[in-house]
Amino acid sequence: MYLGLDLGTSGLKGVIIDEKGNVLAQESASLSTSSPFPTWSEQDPLSWWQACVDVIAQLQQRFDLAKLKAVGLSGQMHGATLLDKGGNVLRPCILWNDGRSQTQCQALMEEYPDLIERSGNLAMSGFTAPKIRWVQENEPDIFEKLAFVLLPKDYIAYRLTGFMSSDCSDASGTLWLNPETRQWDDVLLAATGLSQSNMPKVYEGCALVGELSTNVANELGLPKLPLVAGAGDNAAGAVGMGVTNPEQGFISLGTSGVYFTVSESHKANPQNTVHAFCHALPNRWHQMGVTLSAANSLAWFAKLVNKTVPELLDSLEESDVQKTNVVFLPYLNGERTPHNDPLANGQFVGLVNSSSREEMTLAILEGVAFSLLDCQNALMSAGSKVNELSLIGGGARSAMWRQIIANVLEKRLIYRDGGDVGPGLGAARLASLGEQQSQGKDIEWLIKEYCTMPEVLETHEPDATMAEYYQKKYVLFQKLYQSTHMLNVELMALSSV
Repeated sequence: MYLGLDLGTSGLKGVIIDEKGNVLAQESASLSTSSPFPTWSEQDPLSWWQACVDVIAQLQQRFDLAKLKAVGLSGQMHGATLLDKGGNVLRPCILWNDGRSQTQCQALMEEYPDLIERSGNLAMSGFTAPKIRWVQENEPDIFEKLAFVLLPKDYIAYRLTGFMSSDCSDASGTLWLNPETRQWDDVLLAATGLSQSNMPKVYEGCALVGELSTNVANELGLPKLPLVAGAGDNAAGAVGMGVTNPEQGFISLGTSGVYFTVSESHKANPQNTVHAFCHALPNRWHQMGVTLSAANSLAWFAKLVNKTVPELLDSLEESDVQKTNVVFLPYLNGERTPHNDPLANGQFVGLVNSSSREEMTLAILEGVAFSLLDCQNALMSAGSKVNELSLIGGGARSAMWRQIIANVLEKRLIYRDGGDVGPGLGAARLASLGEQQSQGKDIEWLIKEYCTMPEVLETHEPDATMAEYYQKKYVLFQKLYQSTHMLNVELMALSSV
């Protein structure tokens, strides 16, 4: 058996697979996020470790974990986890959806004109490097004590093994990695006052980086298992869904939304706000577009109206609402693709006295789908080709939402078994690959043998009768952002008055 631990924004999941890759069990523990100021988003790294302990304890009640052979990790990308020289956490982690460092992004690109060429990406406030520049400028006492910077899942790896490690897929999202060399870049590190000594060693996602320390193994009731480097959540999701070769892709409906495509080489296209990163598997890269509030938009609305997400979806399905004049812009945490605008705001437009909760729910599902269409258009303009799209993430459980996305993208979408635990499944698969590769087996053979596409549960074809409605509404969706984004800047300024 193999264990995959997936550190998300809303929770940590543990997924166990057998030697054939079948999912045997999953457990989870929830996490909370704090936003002490507008555009800020933070988490306590110690809560991640406690969630890890809790999930393993839950799995212990169902399985004999002494039979595990290896552990893999996946995790939310970009988070800045700052440690002192003793490995102690210096401040809450600044998360991927934190928008405070826009000024630092602009300064980095002006001061280091080769940053985009070296990293293959624009400096965006979600990435790790500008966060460190922000800390340097706004919390100099913290920066003075800073000895190490780890990504969220890599902090879990450090707690498990005592070793500081990362993988090239997750490290690509820092702006410090050169995706062509798949290693840290000294010039990019120096731009934020760091050097190689502040960074963990970078491995391929399926490479073994160490084993559980004796103390941790005893604490968790586990053998001293080997640990692989793992992957950023999207690359891990690709491994879990068998998206490993060019012209394959998937859409993830997690807290954020991701449109992910595989490429055979590093294809940077920052002018289209497309991310160009390393894949978690050797000799592979990927491009992706990101919308920052996908399932998060629905969860936000559910909390606002004192309902659960399933209750909202059930109520919509039971109603006769199939179209609505209400438009929702899902920019609750700003937006990346295609706007790179941390000050973008969420909006409902078109509300009238007779507007229903069901119409607002439908507008949210459509708004996220339109943001994914923005991503698709950006990726296509960057040269990405996708013949088949799978769906993963918690939001993908909704058949209605899957169909809306198929209609909006005008593409066939495939929902597969294990899609709701894609990154955790991918982390477990990476553990399997690493453990078997250490026995001398060829990695390309292992990828072909074990990183297969799971069973198809449902296929969604675009509904041609809805095409005109969505095409016209998408044009309005685009116009609404363009006509209001400067007003959002003025609205954000009110908080400082």
